[in-house]
Amino acid sequence: MLRLAGIGKRYDGDHWVLRDVDLTLTPGTVTAIVGGNGSGKSTLLRIIAGVSRPSTGTVTGRPPVVGYVPERFPPGERMSALAYLTHLGRVRGLRGPAAHDRACELLDRLALVGGVHSSLRTLSKGNSQKVALAQALLVPPRLLVLDEPWSGLDTDTHGVLAAIIAETAADGGTVLFTDHRESVTRAHATHRHRITAGHVQALDDGPDHLVEVVLSTGTHDPGWDALTGVVSSTHHDGRVHLRVERAHSDGLLTVALRHGWSVERLTQEAAR
Repeated sequence: MLRLAGIGKRYDGDHWVLRDVDLTLTPGTVTAIVGGNGSGKSTLLRIIAGVSRPSTGTVTGRPPVVGYVPERFPPGERMSALAYLTHLGRVRGLRGPAAHDRACELLDRLALVGGVHSSLRTLSKGNSQKVALAQALLVPPRLLVLDEPWSGLDTDTHGVLAAIIAETAADGGTVLFTDHRESVTRAHATHRHRITAGHVQALDDGPDHLVEVVLSTGTHDPGWDALTGVVSSTHHDGRVHLRVERAHSDGLLTVALRHGWSVERLTQEAAR
């Protein structure tokens, strides 16, 4: 469990970006940080990822494998996406062939336009973001920190990213991300916090919070995303992970049982 206690960050003398931040991130959860431009979201994520030190306070419980995607991914390298990721994989402890294969696997899943041999400096913003995501996943992270991860991605890759986030959490990893759109944070986060004047506060989303349902061994896929109230659905290890509005959870379970699915877990998300 990762804990932030009394975290503060100060720039330029007396300008405090963050003040007295206490935050606990639990394995298996997805947390969204929201706030206006300049509110300190990126600063908080850098501290959590371990790439920046706080001016005050402590961070404990950070896992050894952290995947971090910054808001901007700037390597203007001449090397290809594949060569770059293979090199990073070796730096992170993978053998050469394993690093090469993992890089190919991730770039194929993220559908890098132009192919794996495209030079980094020629990539569009969206394709640079795909490489940024791939480098964070070379070694499966126990903490995945994503700063505006959907920025610039094409629509098809939005679903891939959502699946990656859900899979990481389902495997017991901790995921933290920022996004300025409420619809995205509601759809993909189990917890949401807002930064205001340097302070972090949990958001109370009222009575419309969601229910997480995990199903297995079904014989027919009814088209989960088309069912009323379903916010997101992902498939992982033969199971379907669904997030559904509480008011529509009974209807979802009725459909699931009718089609032979077993309910492995149902968790009502408390108001955040």
